[in-house]
Amino acid sequence: MTTSGIDSTQLETPWLAAPGLNPRASLRLFCFPYAGGGASIFHSWSRSLPQCVDVCPVQFPGREHRLKEPLFTRLSDMVRSVQQALGPYLDKPFVFYGHSMGGLIGFELTRLLRKEGGPQPLHFFVSGCRGPQAIDRERITYNLPEPELLEELRTLNGTPEEVLDSPELMQVMLPILRADFEVVETYEYSLAPPICVPISAFGGLQDEKVEWRHLEAWREHTTAHCSVRMLPGNHFFLRTAQHNLLRIIARELLTIAASIERGRA
Repeated sequence: MTTSGIDSTQLETPWLAAPGLNPRASLRLFCFPYAGGGASIFHSWSRSLPQCVDVCPVQFPGREHRLKEPLFTRLSDMVRSVQQALGPYLDKPFVFYGHSMGGLIGFELTRLLRKEGGPQPLHFFVSGCRGPQAIDRERITYNLPEPELLEELRTLNGTPEEVLDSPELMQVMLPILRADFEVVETYEYSLAPPICVPISAFGGLQDEKVEWRHLEAWREHTTAHCSVRMLPGNHFFLRTAQHNLLRIIARELLTIAASIERGRA
């Protein structure tokens, strides 16, 4: 359940990496990063999205400005903490976006909010993430020896080579990656009625881990409309195909914002 909301434009939580809230925005977009990622990956999004949208990047513990905080290793614990932290900021219409691990968090957060009588997002954008019933359980990586884990990271193409080749940087990154991989690889999907939230699912054409059929699995999880689109790039197409991705998201957000304004008229 959410609290009564907030009156100030100032953020009072480390969970949101933004300078403040836009009181003139009609819609909030909460963005959940992928495993090993931080809120900074969404830093430039506000420049490409409509001004009526308040971009709210979610910062998980243990990275960037929260580097010294304990990391989560279970998705259920993370989702519960996110719900408690974001509760006061769900006092306006909102939507969720999540990539890879962030997609699972956005989905389970939506289900938790529904279970506890909280507000629901008006839309759920999910990218680089299989439908929860199709999560790959064949390959466990979080407990691999360091050389094997580094090789796994190279195949994912999400960590720059200069980071992989730096023992100092990897000393910081490896605990974060191991914890986040454990979050995903120990996730247990439980059956529940589909949500009533429209879903837009995105995948990378060169992503060998999340294919079209895995994205199609999202259709089972909503009673509303579900679209599936493939964009150029590998698993991290949200960076390389960012312009195309944000153009599609922006169009959908404008439609949602217009609907909100019609409802107020």
